[in-house]
Amino acid sequence: MAAAPRVSLANYAPKPAGWRSFEITTKVVLPRGGKAAQAWVPVPALAAEGWSRPGETLWMTNAPEAELVEDAEQGASFVHASWPEGEGNAEIEVISVVATRDRAVSLTEGGEAVLSAEDRAHFTAPTALIPTDGIVLETAEGIVAGLDGELEKARAIYDWVVEQTERNPETRGCGLGDVASMLHMGDLTGKCADLNSLYVGLARAAGLPARDLYGIRVAPSAFGYKSLGAGSEVVTKAQHCRAEVFIDGIGWVPVDPADVRKVVLEEPPKTLTLGDEKVQDVRAALFGASEGNWIAFGDAHDVVLPGAQDDTPLPFLMYPQAEIGGERRDELAPDEFVYTITARELTA
Repeated sequence: MAAAPRVSLANYAPKPAGWRSFEITTKVVLPRGGKAAQAWVPVPALAAEGWSRPGETLWMTNAPEAELVEDAEQGASFVHASWPEGEGNAEIEVISVVATRDRAVSLTEGGEAVLSAEDRAHFTAPTALIPTDGIVLETAEGIVAGLDGELEKARAIYDWVVEQTERNPETRGCGLGDVASMLHMGDLTGKCADLNSLYVGLARAAGLPARDLYGIRVAPSAFGYKSLGAGSEVVTKAQHCRAEVFIDGIGWVPVDPADVRKVVLEEPPKTLTLGDEKVQDVRAALFGASEGNWIAFGDAHDVVLPGAQDDTPLPFLMYPQAEIGGERRDELAPDEFVYTITARELTA
């Protein structure tokens, strides 16, 4: 059964409470016509004190070779299965358990949270689609000009992304997050992997450690927002990218300007603006808080899939991947791929 919505009449205000456990099941069926095949199925792997506890992953498959790959260097975890040439569909079912809960980070500085020099370098580094020089640096410097504190800079970038971007319903999947191209073209539209990657790129260019978190919605919103939750137990197309910025003395702060724009576009009656109270509640909350109806796979960029014939790095790993006869399948066409993802809440 689908997780029942815990609808609140309060404003949108996630706060840490009890933990919720979910079972995520991904079924992949590859009609391969006798060809060799491979599949890579992402699983929850991001452990974060206070809000994310990955559990056990199991799988059933007719593949002679399958293994759980935990790539700490890339920040990704997935089950990799390989089938030699042969008749019949290539099939695998991956089942993972993960616990999560709401977050609400205190934005009062003065704590002891710090990043190591190695982590700070990692989370301020450019990626293939998120450069930190050129137009990205110029834009970031313009946004934070005259601001001294990290928190003030982080909030200014959040407000800028919320106000300057729009969600584009025609964008395939969650978008690519090609930050420099968005700025060069002046087209600041897209979906979560575009808008939240724009935040991450601008934050990194401004010297703030930041990261994208790639995952999937698994339950309805507890606050009645249809656009901010999964509508059923079938979550095949419910992928969502969130973001975080690290502030010394505070720690990792969740930020999600993309979901603010999703509410504007999709929340009934679908005529909302940034000035509507329903949007303002979400905008205020999503700098510093996040709802525990979503689980994280990881934070990897430029992911290289082991064993792939097509060795082109992926911008991120948020969807199942597959090859048939050495040709990469379209992960955004699950009906042709074929894969389904379901989520159910576990009760004690």
